[in-house]
Amino acid sequence: MSLAGGSLPLRPSDEEKELRSTVASIVGKFGHEYYQSCAGSGEPMSDLWDELGRGGFLGLNIPEEYGGGGAGLTELAIVLEELSAGGCPELAMVLSQGIGGSVLTLHGSAEQKERYLPGIASGAEKFVFALTEPDAGSNSHNVSTWAKRDGDNWVVRGTKYYISGVDHCDHFLLVARTGTDERTGRGRLTLFIVDDPNTPGLSRQLIPTALQAPERQFTLFFDDVRLPADAVVGEVGQGLVALFDGLNPERVLSAVICTGVARYALDKAVRYVSERNVWGVPVGTYQGVQHPLAEAAIELAAAREMTWRAAAEFDAGLPAGEVANMAKFLASRAGHKALDTAIQMHGGNGMAHEYGLADLWGIVRLQQVAPVSTQMVLNYIAQHTLGLPRSY
Repeated sequence: MSLAGGSLPLRPSDEEKELRSTVASIVGKFGHEYYQSCAGSGEPMSDLWDELGRGGFLGLNIPEEYGGGGAGLTELAIVLEELSAGGCPELAMVLSQGIGGSVLTLHGSAEQKERYLPGIASGAEKFVFALTEPDAGSNSHNVSTWAKRDGDNWVVRGTKYYISGVDHCDHFLLVARTGTDERTGRGRLTLFIVDDPNTPGLSRQLIPTALQAPERQFTLFFDDVRLPADAVVGEVGQGLVALFDGLNPERVLSAVICTGVARYALDKAVRYVSERNVWGVPVGTYQGVQHPLAEAAIELAAAREMTWRAAAEFDAGLPAGEVANMAKFLASRAGHKALDTAIQMHGGNGMAHEYGLADLWGIVRLQQVAPVSTQMVLNYIAQHTLGLPRSY
């Protein structure tokens, strides 16, 4: 399936059906219990990841000349949605293939593409992403981690916050301030590749959270970390240009984590209420059970339509910020509602690990906070879609 021309088909193509079926069969061999085990230990889903890599499913959005499938974000999103629908949402794919793969494909130098894209495509090397800071929040222009030129090197000093999976990555993309716009006072940002997460001067501290996921969260401390001149991605001081070509895919992939988990949760709920018999008939007979599930299904369908439109527009090279933000907004709410409804339909069993629902609450609820909060999405739509004054 390819939507490179920007058209959105009314029905899935045979290629899409085959891709979904194949990925579903792979994740089905592992099941949600595998995700639970990895989430509990804080270890990546390496066995599942490696099998996807061997099948070429991790590199679908990477150009063929670098070992990828030469397809697009749409195909990668299909893979992640099927993983999530199988009970194994894979945040690492959002970071490495979604952000790292997209940014380097569009803005990497010839040498950077040759060095890093084959590893991303095969899954042999993972990227994560370091943008957020304790005092910057959603204001990327307020990033205070500095990178200053020192001869042939850049020297980095500062702190990054809530950086996912850095303990199991090979490289990461770093956003740092390299100057200040004298007119606006905003930071001039530059994007760097940090080749080694254990490079001298870089340390990390685990952030204990309620999120149950294989990827743990860290604070990173940069104490005069030295990076070579060729670590810069794109142009010095123009990091936001490259950055947003990674953030729109991140929003789409965040959305399909939610729609996939919603499918997983609704499937479990429908099976449960069809079998659960308390008053002589299955509880799914009653409208009080049917209607919440039906509402969740309707909201899920709407979220999926916007998500595939966003992926199609990105693949067509169109400005995808508006639709990617709308997709993320709708999907984060639809995923949360579907999962919460499924838990409610299970009664007390909804909280039991055996039924595999409540442990997914954190990763779905997270999507209303990250990678961009619901409130910032609304700010964006109010300003850019409705033409209202900037409110923040």
